[in-house]
Amino acid sequence: MNRRVIFAAAALGALAAAGCSSSSSSSTSAGTGTSSSAAATSCKTSIGIEAPITGSAAPVGGDQLHFAQLAVQLDNAANHTNITLVQGDTQLNPQQATTVSQQFTSNNAIVAVVGPAGSQEVQAVGPLMGRAGMPFISGSATNPALTTGANPTFFRVVSKDSVQGPQDATYIVQNLKPKAIMIVDDQEVYSTGLVSSMIPVFQQAGIKVDHESVSQKVTDFSALVAKVTANTGVVVLPWQLAANAQQFGRDLAQQHKNAVIFGTDGLYDPKSFTIGGSYVSSFGPDITGIAADASIVQQATAKWGNFSNFGPPTFAATHVIDEAIASVCKAGQTPSRSNVLAAVKATKESSSILGQPISFDSNGDMVNAKFFLFKIDSAGKYQLMP
Repeated sequence: MNRRVIFAAAALGALAAAGCSSSSSSSTSAGTGTSSSAAATSCKTSIGIEAPITGSAAPVGGDQLHFAQLAVQLDNAANHTNITLVQGDTQLNPQQATTVSQQFTSNNAIVAVVGPAGSQEVQAVGPLMGRAGMPFISGSATNPALTTGANPTFFRVVSKDSVQGPQDATYIVQNLKPKAIMIVDDQEVYSTGLVSSMIPVFQQAGIKVDHESVSQKVTDFSALVAKVTANTGVVVLPWQLAANAQQFGRDLAQQHKNAVIFGTDGLYDPKSFTIGGSYVSSFGPDITGIAADASIVQQATAKWGNFSNFGPPTFAATHVIDEAIASVCKAGQTPSRSNVLAAVKATKESSSILGQPISFDSNGDMVNAKFFLFKIDSAGKYQLMP
């Protein structure tokens, strides 16, 4: 990736202002009703980020880390804050996420956390974060159970599986019209939750369903592909690791199977999953097509090259926290977990990097969050579908 990081100070200032205006035209204000852009320069605090920075999901975690760093950089410049981002590598593992969360919650300087990435991680760390009063916002955790009361300080800037699963299944039924499907979970909370919401739609439509299960650690799918029959029109892969789906697609081709792959969020990775004819449903838009995000896209690609849809929602999550902190400082308070949590709850952004407003309901879910559907063409390019 291109890692050029030389920017003129004037250009950075202009870009910071552009980035702020494109991602939010109004922000939380801690009850002041005013913009947080005049926060004092003494507004110094830290936030954490939990992401799979290394390991098999590193392409996802790298994008999340980069966009969180970019958000902090732009927001510090726009709001005159001094927010430091503390990294926590979870490797998409609940146990590792718990270790990181213990470190973050015991660090009194950290007032909020971005992430973690996976639903299984949020499920593991939610009680710990709640006891510590730590607000945390994920840009990719979608399991519906996460916002049913067990995690009172948790928020997300993406929609949830109970919306995505039925929508995806209905699209498959109405547009791809398979006689039979194979659906394969990867034995993680995210995947099994989606499967449970999709199967009833297929069964109601009279489609034969072969439900399989495979560990994320498996990388040879030839035996699983052998179960794909001539009548299997679609293989649904609600997986978190795009590289695994790429290998599955290669195994399909090697065995001369013609089933279409339909993946979900984890498969949206133009660097790792490029099987032509496949579909990918994603919680995030392609921000390269959003005119207001042009400056953010330019800076991100200049520093890190191409990126997946996992980066921008994490930018949005970080921005919400940054604006909450700035509004607390604007109100003359010292940022703490409790007042930042209150400001996050009051978030009302009229626009965002995601091309839609951001506010939260009483459960921590983003109001009117959307999903997006893409089809991969023969050149491996992702094309937005209606």
